[in-house]
Amino acid sequence: MSGTQIIDVAGRATRIKIDGDHSAPPVVLLHGINRSLEDWAAAAVRLAPSFRVVSLDIPGFGFSARRPERASLQSFACGVLETLDALQTLGALDENRPVHLLGNSLGGSIAMQIQAIAPDRVASLSLADAAGFGSQITPMVRLLGTPVVGRALTKRSSAFGAKMTERSLHANPAFATPERIAHALAIADQQGPGIVAHEAAHALTTIRGVRQQWRDELMDRLTRTPRPTLVMWGEEDRVLPVAQLATAKSLIPHARTHLFTGTGHMPQIERPTEFAELVGKFIAAASSSTSR
Repeated sequence: MSGTQIIDVAGRATRIKIDGDHSAPPVVLLHGINRSLEDWAAAAVRLAPSFRVVSLDIPGFGFSARRPERASLQSFACGVLETLDALQTLGALDENRPVHLLGNSLGGSIAMQIQAIAPDRVASLSLADAAGFGSQITPMVRLLGTPVVGRALTKRSSAFGAKMTERSLHANPAFATPERIAHALAIADQQGPGIVAHEAAHALTTIRGVRQQWRDELMDRLTRTPRPTLVMWGEEDRVLPVAQLATAKSLIPHARTHLFTGTGHMPQIERPTEFAELVGKFIAAASSSTSR
């Protein structure tokens, strides 16, 4: 089982992509809010020679169907775990091996939530510009979570808006390619992902910033079941400020940290070789320590 395909997960269509050898350590890639597995394309191809790499459209985003309840961190985490269950049933993943989670932005928060609720299924965490380490976040996400403006934003999409969003994610605007803009518009043409993004933003943020309650609860649960953790950040992140890297280190003292200079919110896109080398070495070390 390899390549991009749609599988059934608890009666829902879920889009996944699998690369690498079945016997290699499993690595699961989790994208951010209203994004898709394409965000991992450059990193996945570099990780695949050493790992069993699973990219997925998180339920409700990209081209995966949503779960029936309102979007929340818990719902996203359960949706990913259900996807892993389905892949194990299909024989695409070894059911006895915990996975290494690699998450960007909201995907980082989802990875941490999975560790909090199912620690035995997690071998390590690699977090790239992850939400959950501070209250500050781009105004666009704060507006997305508001009842009136947020709902209106889910109904409007344009090439100009998609281009501005893509540019805001990268330090180098050249990464806002026509292909990425067209893909963003293809996702926006579906009603589902926009509504799920609004629900998620409402659950996790207010107009003032990221809600503190869920952040505090998540960090409390993480400290009870620590796992090897790598926290990375782009120096020029305009979505979640780079100061949150230091906060992450204070909240997860055992974590390794890394700063990507001249890089925005998605280092896996702007620095794919450096990113994959760093993550690959970290996961290899974590796999070695857990297998002893």
